[in-house]
Amino acid sequence: MLNRIKSGLMIVGFFCAHVNAQSQSLELEAVSVSKNVYSVTSPFYGRPTVENKGWNSNSHFIVTTQGVLVFDTGSSEHIGNAIIAAVKRVTEQPIRWVVNSHSHADHWLGNAAFAKLGAELISTSLSAETMKSDGSVDVKAFFNMTKGATGESTLAIPTSTILHQQARTFGDTEVEFVLANDGHSPGDVMLWLPKQRILIGGDVVNSNFMPIMTPRGNITQLISVLKEVKQLSPLLVLTGHGENTSVKSVSRDIQFLTFAWNAVHEALAKGTTPAKIQESLQVTLRKKFGKAYQDFDASISYLLEMMIDKQQLQFAPITQII
Repeated sequence: MLNRIKSGLMIVGFFCAHVNAQSQSLELEAVSVSKNVYSVTSPFYGRPTVENKGWNSNSHFIVTTQGVLVFDTGSSEHIGNAIIAAVKRVTEQPIRWVVNSHSHADHWLGNAAFAKLGAELISTSLSAETMKSDGSVDVKAFFNMTKGATGESTLAIPTSTILHQQARTFGDTEVEFVLANDGHSPGDVMLWLPKQRILIGGDVVNSNFMPIMTPRGNITQLISVLKEVKQLSPLLVLTGHGENTSVKSVSRDIQFLTFAWNAVHEALAKGTTPAKIQESLQVTLRKKFGKAYQDFDASISYLLEMMIDKQQLQFAPITQII
């Protein structure tokens, strides 16, 4: 989960509020981003709360000639049902496939709603294993954080697994699975639509927020996979949180991560204390990147702390590209 505060975004979905949090209905709007590709974008960023009812992540879907492919299903079975309703308002095609970008609960606890439709649930094997071990704990945690708004979702673990980078045709749409090599979290996977040059990237990619680093993620691998994404030259990048974006955001994140990672490495090599690294680097990074990220002030301390912790265990400098 993300240790971020809620930030303002353009709202493309909305809530129909009632008095009781558990009885609140959620109506989501699907927005067309390409001929057959749609986004259901959350205006909320951060942890599941009473206010956002657990709806803090994006979902996307592709309408094909033989059915609909959904990418990520939200934080609860309740949200999954709301995504299904949004899809049905766009097309009469059945929902046949679901791809989970990774094992963080806000991206897959809605799976049960789709399993009831008979949809094939797809993820990497590592993500599926993590879902099995963390799922029941996540359901309880989300229930508590939202005071019951997310409900007690049934766990539906993907049974179709992606073992390597591969291509698959869904209806009339060719899709390539792009593995992120655990950059954001163990088992990350993205979708590349080569004909439309659209990348559906989950939490590996970002728009107006800072790169999402996690304790289980690998920062050097994250930089590496972002370079791969940049080489694809996508016309559109669909994110796991925040607005859809372009390859410019990918380039920006590569520069930020590379600069910050190398700076931390060099400071630690000189024997600089973590506190001093935090103090000096925050100033430097604010000058270079502060205006590029909406949540810079809220997130920079946490991200530097994570970089320092990871490098204290293992130094791993990379070639600076700026």
